[in-house]
Amino acid sequence: MAVTMDGPSTNLRKRKSNGNLNSDNIMNGKSTALLKINAMPTEHGQEMDKKLDEHQEYEFGGPVGVVAMMVGFPLLMYYLWICLWFYQGKFIYPTSINDIRPFFNKMGQHIYEGAYPTKFAWGTYCGLTAIQLIFAQVLPGLTQNGLPVPSLGYKALPYHCNALYSWYATLALSYVFHKTGIYRLPWLIENYGQIMTVALIVSFSVSILIDVCGRLFHYGGKPMRLSGNIIYDHFMGITLNPRLGRIDLKMFAEVRVPWVLLFLISLSGVVKQYEELGRVSYNMWHMLLATGLYMNACAKAEHMIPQTWDMFHEKFGWMLIFWNMAGVPFTYCYPTIYMARASPSTYEFPLWGNIAMFVTLVTFYYIFDCAMAQKSNFKMHQQGEHNPRKAFPVLYGSDLKNPSYIQTKHGNKLLTGGFWRYARKINYTADWIQACTWGLTAGLNTPITMFYPIFFLAVLTHRCGRDFAKCSVKYGEDWDEYCKVVRWKFIPYIY
Repeated sequence: MAVTMDGPSTNLRKRKSNGNLNSDNIMNGKSTALLKINAMPTEHGQEMDKKLDEHQEYEFGGPVGVVAMMVGFPLLMYYLWICLWFYQGKFIYPTSINDIRPFFNKMGQHIYEGAYPTKFAWGTYCGLTAIQLIFAQVLPGLTQNGLPVPSLGYKALPYHCNALYSWYATLALSYVFHKTGIYRLPWLIENYGQIMTVALIVSFSVSILIDVCGRLFHYGGKPMRLSGNIIYDHFMGITLNPRLGRIDLKMFAEVRVPWVLLFLISLSGVVKQYEELGRVSYNMWHMLLATGLYMNACAKAEHMIPQTWDMFHEKFGWMLIFWNMAGVPFTYCYPTIYMARASPSTYEFPLWGNIAMFVTLVTFYYIFDCAMAQKSNFKMHQQGEHNPRKAFPVLYGSDLKNPSYIQTKHGNKLLTGGFWRYARKINYTADWIQACTWGLTAGLNTPITMFYPIFFLAVLTHRCGRDFAKCSVKYGEDWDEYCKVVRWKFIPYIY
């Protein structure tokens, strides 16, 4: 039997089914079959989950590819920082064979002079992280259950969600520290290189500690999906849910450190520019608005993050730890670094350009935030875990009423309503266009300031392939039917 719902939950009626879960409705995306309130998959779904919780194949180019990333990303960050900090964004390189050794000596000297991990830098990065940990542990918040985890016998883990209180407390504390002179905001950008080095050291250290504890003590759960290659498994992670008290470290690393620090770097640029020039360019304001909107979106919707693939499936390894603790805050801010060290005349737009940038940002922020909320609210409704919040801003259309979806044999539903009828990753589309406005704030004087949108496009395209491959395994022919309903992957009507 397949249960379908036409309107309110009091109007339930049962139809006979030949086992294809009402294929006509699945084809047109109008299936409204109910999922069990405890969100337990069917027996077929549980078998598919077992496959996903086994190592199937190497990703990211296997051991060679992940070693290249673990070595290459930190080196790239140093190189791009040197180009921005010392050469106004100009790419530098040896001009001859004889220049190779002097070139590397010069690069090393730049790192020593501008990125040595000073006591001040250690205090800044570790102090901010410690403050966020304390806020996450003691401030009030909402307890939200995540999705049932197959490796835990489909137990749903509770998440203490208080990022919104932490965000507001951080803003207030930053103001007090700046006004009293305890920690003036321009110091953050003035010591950017040194703090970046500390972030790199801490991210590598944390990833090693989590790895060792996961292998030896099963910290975060039983080791899972291991390939047998120690380097590859370190990159992907050993366990799924490491915690510190009531803090889920994976969710903490995803929300509290990267986006708070990125916003504070933007704020540091604004204050520094005002103190030096007596005014702040729109471009600098745009970066502050953009990073503020993003951080606020993460904070107000933290209770929706437990419903995401990162929390439910991704292990906590070098990939997530490094990128959240060092990569995001110290690469996505390149436009701010450029603007803080260049004359506004080199990157400012005319009025129409400022208006176009602002309208584009807020439009696609709305699509991004609303789409993410639509899917998360949809999942929470089905699980019986929906806890509506009125955190600012509450966006119109973020909680869909009776949306269309496809019921799968796995037991899950695939949303085909709201913004999700336009593309399977419509949130990526809007997120990337926001990223483009970030990069454009510094003009087109150097490709380095466009690092975020260029890199982000590569990440999102790869992530699409990864996610779709896993969904194909998980849902089988139901995924094929879903792809017929929602044709476009990433960019509606194009790709």
